[in-house]
Amino acid sequence: MKRVKRLLVWGVTLALALAFFASFAGSAHPVGDSLAAFRLPLAIAFALWTIWSPWPYWIRWSVAVLCLAAMGHIVAQKYVSHPPGPVTIYQKNLLYQNDQTDALAADIRDAGPDLVALQELTSRNAALVKDLRADYPHQASCALTDWARVAILSRWPVEGELCVEGQGLVGIQVVSPEGTFWAFSLHGFWPWPHGQAGQLQRILPLLGGLEDPVVIAGDFNMVPWSHALRHTGQVTGTTRAGPLFPTFRKMGVPLPIDHVYAPGGGRATPRGLLGSDHAGVLAEIVVFE
Repeated sequence: MKRVKRLLVWGVTLALALAFFASFAGSAHPVGDSLAAFRLPLAIAFALWTIWSPWPYWIRWSVAVLCLAAMGHIVAQKYVSHPPGPVTIYQKNLLYQNDQTDALAADIRDAGPDLVALQELTSRNAALVKDLRADYPHQASCALTDWARVAILSRWPVEGELCVEGQGLVGIQVVSPEGTFWAFSLHGFWPWPHGQAGQLQRILPLLGGLEDPVVIAGDFNMVPWSHALRHTGQVTGTTRAGPLFPTFRKMGVPLPIDHVYAPGGGRATPRGLLGSDHAGVLAEIVVFE
């Protein structure tokens, strides 16, 4: 029986250790970013399991300190934000079957953003963009699948559009009072076993090659401490508007996966669900530094 217990302790410890350390390996394989989304609960479980193990004191507390450092890095982002900027954007994954579009339209009007980024736009919730056309006459959308689209709306004039079909990306070249910039709506894939790495390989060279500043709002399906989003920020020259807050629950874990990235970052605040499974994000961003 003692041997069985020892094997159980070793087995659980090995599984937690592999999952925890693999969550830092997103640059090597997309499974690392999938695990990175759950790094906080993994760190808590790994620390508690190791502290209560019969191992030597120095091993238990070395692991605990390592896990606490990882947890602290994530928690600290809840209190980090940049000064608000003059451009406002409302980010929302609608949910394909959203039937509260009237309430959502009212919330968008109440927030009064300059731009609106939408994902999971379908025939069931398309009334929203028609309802907002008077306030946001410049609208562009692009097919993600044969039944869902991504969209970006602007109250300011637009000079150009960009659509990457099947990759969840649509953008407009906005002529704002401050200058011209590109604003994109993105619906990211989940890293693994889905195709986020391939998706980013296709779209990041395009975004990084634009001459005007770039703003990206979307359901990235990934947390900001992942390799994917760190790399996205580096290639596009953008910073996430903060602070950190959860926008979606996956397997019961609250995850911050809806973001707005801009050259100078900005201040973000959560909005309600309003018929979706994702909270909205209202960001006051700095486009021209």
